[in-house]
Amino acid sequence: MSVQVGEALILPRSDRSHITEWRRSVDWSILLAGCVLLGLGLVLSLAAGPPAAERMGQADEFHFVKRHAFFAAAAVIILFGASLLDRTWVRRLSALVFCGSFVLLAAILIVGHEAKGAQRWIELGGFTLQPSEFVKPALIILSGWLLAQRQLYPGGPWAVVALVFYVVTLGLLLLQPDVGQSALLTAAFIVTFFVSGLPWRWAAMFFGGGVGLSATLYALLPHVRFRVNSFINPSEYDTYQIDKASQAIGRGGIFGAGPGEGAVKTELPDAHTDFIYAVLSEEFGYVAALALIGLFVFICWRGFRGASRVRDPYPRAAAAGLFALFGLQAAINIGVNVNLLPPKGMTLPFISYGGSSMLGIALTLGLALALIRRQTSTTWRPDGRA
Repeated sequence: MSVQVGEALILPRSDRSHITEWRRSVDWSILLAGCVLLGLGLVLSLAAGPPAAERMGQADEFHFVKRHAFFAAAAVIILFGASLLDRTWVRRLSALVFCGSFVLLAAILIVGHEAKGAQRWIELGGFTLQPSEFVKPALIILSGWLLAQRQLYPGGPWAVVALVFYVVTLGLLLLQPDVGQSALLTAAFIVTFFVSGLPWRWAAMFFGGGVGLSATLYALLPHVRFRVNSFINPSEYDTYQIDKASQAIGRGGIFGAGPGEGAVKTELPDAHTDFIYAVLSEEFGYVAALALIGLFVFICWRGFRGASRVRDPYPRAAAAGLFALFGLQAAINIGVNVNLLPPKGMTLPFISYGGSSMLGIALTLGLALALIRRQTSTTWRPDGRA
């Protein structure tokens, strides 16, 4: 039996059940911070959802609010469920998710749903699914495991195999095209590679390849060229969305205009998705905006610290890559909102509306928590099993 002392629940050492071990070993501060973000997303969906529903001709003004709540509830289940896994099952689940997402990425090119000039979604049972949101964490975990095999079997082509998986996945993303997700995946993959012991020749190869690919995309894709040029020379291009977002952030001041008093949610078509940070800043002010950034920084700091304490190479590298994936997506979204980065349609983790994004991020954070749990680092066998 457990013993109640004050308000704390003391678990007996004789209780070795999986749930009890999870409760002892999971990083509760990251888990709770993630739930706080989901709660804030629900609050902001009440502000930005009704105007979006009216703008899109939905009969129910709470259409997006209800869907956001549904996906948030599913995200909580995925977040907690994924964090329960041991590292062997993290790898197995990632392999299944990667295979399924990879097939869907290929299918999108043939039967995908097109929106805003890109073919990134596939329709399943009345919902649109974006496979790229799930292929990213799966690829990072598989890459971390493959790269860890170099220390066990130095003669194997592990780094080359990981690179092939990455390049093929990147190619499918660019064919959609989805440059933003490609850049995010690349950054997280490099972090995973670096933590695994990136040789200098690989670093030089990544740098040269990144420069060459960026120049090629700039030359071939008009929307990429427009976004870069409009960021460098805003006076010569239509920067309506960024201008409105910047004005909204400025109007918010220190404490904001007040809940429901913001204007940007009625002015921007993507206020409930890409520009939700501007909605938050306008209605709740700089204090709330900085507090939100603080939550993301806290999760990443705790995550990287937890990963650094893991002795085993596979979970250490994979967890670092997953937390980089989570943190960089938040940084990109906020950077666009405050006009520090070129425009890019990317959601703010757990805050923006978007089912695939919310579920994919929940999977990312849940698997990262599973990898840094204490029992995943206490024992390690050459076959990679806990």
